[in-house]
Amino acid sequence: MTDNQNEGLEERRRRLDAQLSERRGNESRDAADEARAAGNRKGYQVAIKLSSEFVAAVIVGALLGYLLDTFAGTGPWGMIVLLLLGFCAGVLNVMRSAGMVASPHPADRVGERQGDVGDDNKDGGAP
Repeated sequence: MTDNQNEGLEERRRRLDAQLSERRGNESRDAADEARAAGNRKGYQVAIKLSSEFVAAVIVGALLGYLLDTFAGTGPWGMIVLLLLGFCAGVLNVMRSAGMVASPHPADRVGERQGDVGDDNKDGGAP
């Protein structure tokens, strides 16, 4: 009878091991899916941020041009010029956010250089 119980316990242990390994496999697939989804969400966030910066700059340029035309009576020229400036500002904002253009604040660049001040002539000669 003890042999029969041991065989039953061994069979049950094997079944439980198989179920556990199956669930662990599902968990690893779920974790990989979640990581992929997080990457997709990050991409969507960046796309929304860049597009909203561009659209906002164009709208502000158009609005300022309209106001200039309304109050100064310059016809469509204020709208045309400031709409183009808004477009250029939007492109510049997108490029700056994407890291393709340096920051417009010289203080940011000076702070980076100050960290390198103590590193002069460590290579033994030429600056």
